[in-house]
Amino acid sequence: MKRTRTITAVIVLAACVNASAAEEEGKADGSTPPNPLIYINTTFENASPLFWEIGDSGEVNVFLVYDHERSSPNRAAGHWHFCVEAPKGSELTIVLNNFLNIYNGRKGSPAKDTTISYVSADGKNWRASETELLEDHRLKLTLHMEADKMYVARLEPYRLSDLQKLLDEIRGNPHIAIAKIGETVEGRPLEMLRVGSHDAPHRVLIRARAHPWEPGGNWVVQGMIRRLLKDDKKARAYRDRYSVHIMPMANKDGVARGWTRFNVAGKDLNRNWDQPADPAFAPENRVLETWIESMITEGRKPDLMIDFHNDQGGRLHISRPNVNLEPYLARMSRFESLLREHTWFTEGATGGNYRTLGSIGEGLLERYGIHACIHELNANWIAGLDAYPSGKNWELYGEQLCEVFYELFDAL
Repeated sequence: MKRTRTITAVIVLAACVNASAAEEEGKADGSTPPNPLIYINTTFENASPLFWEIGDSGEVNVFLVYDHERSSPNRAAGHWHFCVEAPKGSELTIVLNNFLNIYNGRKGSPAKDTTISYVSADGKNWRASETELLEDHRLKLTLHMEADKMYVARLEPYRLSDLQKLLDEIRGNPHIAIAKIGETVEGRPLEMLRVGSHDAPHRVLIRARAHPWEPGGNWVVQGMIRRLLKDDKKARAYRDRYSVHIMPMANKDGVARGWTRFNVAGKDLNRNWDQPADPAFAPENRVLETWIESMITEGRKPDLMIDFHNDQGGRLHISRPNVNLEPYLARMSRFESLLREHTWFTEGATGGNYRTLGSIGEGLLERYGIHACIHELNANWIAGLDAYPSGKNWELYGEQLCEVFYELFDAL
């Protein structure tokens, strides 16, 4: 017999008030072993949809809920973010389930490559906690209750409220412009930020958070923006040479809901860039296309585009559509060299005939002639720092990228 979260609130309260009596009764009738868990709360932004139950051995089984792609068998579950309520000082074994994803029509599990989760007593200060891979695509972690509420997440979260705090912080700065360029499927505003002068000779376009579970790009652009807005000689030199245009959170609806990969209309925002976006199902992509087309019309086409993601590899994905690749590959080679020289990046770039069909990198290069790439950020380990990934370490990377762009455009 298993106890599930369908138990009514009255029963849960009774168990809290008379926990010892309930435990003795459980032992006597052979039902679920005693467990200190009171509740798993998911009533906050970016919390992942899930259900849970107490297993036969007393473990807490958490079942993540897949999000699905439109007109496809693809499904994804790889984001978790929830709050555990249990007595301070207790310890729980949590087992995460439902990692049998389908990607490009093939089954595969992100659990086999996941080595850490993150825990926090306040939802603000996070530390890495190792996971253990179990059979049947499950992950196990041990949670020590340092307080009566502990947050658990795949990575250090970056939420809509965090973006709003950043926008409030920088709004009104003379070196930044914030423009609404459209809305998500559910009507949330989509911003385009410009850091630096409208008339700067070079332009970088950056998109973050096409996939909701991947917060690394948000931390990177936050660090980059803050560095570019400093009032020092180097920051002024950066702004004189280039401007950075940032779509900071493309999939706001998915981030708010705690989803893994798709937008709420079932579209992968890093696919189908080989053709114009459907404004009904992927308005997040269509507004970006419209913005790009207006920049080209004004004679201000971006010189470089980076789409930030998280994965377990951390590499640059170099685009290879069927166009003249020589100037593009030369710039990407220079870009990679500068990353190794000025940042903690060590992982390298994809080579040979590697292609991600329909990705934004390939689509922007093929359709608009923009030198675009996808930059993965390793979700398990930063080899160049010999450290776990964190918001602070990703912000540092954003700061370091400012020098990379400066030198990249020096040769132009």
